[in-house]
Amino acid sequence: MYLDFYQFKEEPFHITADPEFLFLSPSHKQALASIIYGVEKRKGFVTIIGEVGVGKTTILQSYLTMIEREKLKILFIYNPNVSFNELIKTIFGELQIDSVTDDLSEMINHLHYVLIEYYQQGINVILIVDEAQNMPIDTLENLRMLSNLETVKDKLIQIVLIGQPELEHQLQRHELRQLNQRIAIRASIVALTRRESRDYIEHRLIQVGATRKSIFTRGAVRRLVKRGKGIPRTLNILCDNALITGFGRQQRPISSRIAKEVITDFEGVRRAPALRWGLACAVGVALLAGLFGLLTSKHVAVFEPGHLTLSQLLQVPLPKISMSQVSPPPASRSITSQHTLAAPSPREAGAAKTNASAVSTRQQPLDYACLIKILQGKACLAESAESLHQDTQ
Repeated sequence: MYLDFYQFKEEPFHITADPEFLFLSPSHKQALASIIYGVEKRKGFVTIIGEVGVGKTTILQSYLTMIEREKLKILFIYNPNVSFNELIKTIFGELQIDSVTDDLSEMINHLHYVLIEYYQQGINVILIVDEAQNMPIDTLENLRMLSNLETVKDKLIQIVLIGQPELEHQLQRHELRQLNQRIAIRASIVALTRRESRDYIEHRLIQVGATRKSIFTRGAVRRLVKRGKGIPRTLNILCDNALITGFGRQQRPISSRIAKEVITDFEGVRRAPALRWGLACAVGVALLAGLFGLLTSKHVAVFEPGHLTLSQLLQVPLPKISMSQVSPPPASRSITSQHTLAAPSPREAGAAKTNASAVSTRQQPLDYACLIKILQGKACLAESAESLHQDTQ
């Protein structure tokens, strides 16, 4: 929606794992190199550990994009929360193996023969488990059975476990010590430093044909980087929302003030943004204009002042009028502080009953008492909006 305004080729801050926007910090380089080395050298188990949003899946997708798949058979486990038996059946399905039994031992033996055939053809089989921290302990413990499928020199299947720090904690459990000992390659992806975060924002903007200085002020970048805490996904969300806000206000480059508002919204802190304040004022003006038009229209009958309330006025359809129909009020009118019109005196009530028959047959003059009360309502609306603005500062 904002591509033309910022002159982007595409949106720079996707939250999806797009390999085209891969940014290689030192820990990202290490993780990518670990996968490449572990798979090519048939090391068996490889683990990639990283916090939420640091770019684990992006590294994985980048690896899958750059490799030559002719000599690889990739099995991707999307739902790791399965039993070991279900995992083996999933592998059978991916390799298009017909299962003739549900006995686990026989299935493992059958899989062994199939993997040997792939090995003889020069094809390396890779099992990738994303979000591996969600895999049950029993399933993880039985994974070591797959590592026993090997030749004298090489592992027949390479298993890449990608997960959050909870995965590392699970691997340290006593019942998983055998699996933990079989992990040959380990790598961790850590949060970006502040300098790397600035370079990350610059990198993604360059990918879409822009530069950081032309899009964000230095103060805006400083705020976004500080709140992003080195997590690429968080940086993407903050920067994208800042671009949307800047587009909505037609402001470029993004200022520190916009960055601050975006961060406040991201953190869920209650505030009164300029948009909300402007909307409240606009609604108030629209209501007053409609009520003013109601009182000056020749098609509207005069209500008895003692029974006219603001809620009743809001329920009446508002006719279209021009300002030429409005004449200035007499100077003798005074403004009170009631939300409803004052009750009439006995004399005024009697006069109203006497003239009731003439109401529907002639154009009524502007009821200035009603107008005064409506103007009074304007003051109340403004005071309420101002109070809301002050309370949320």
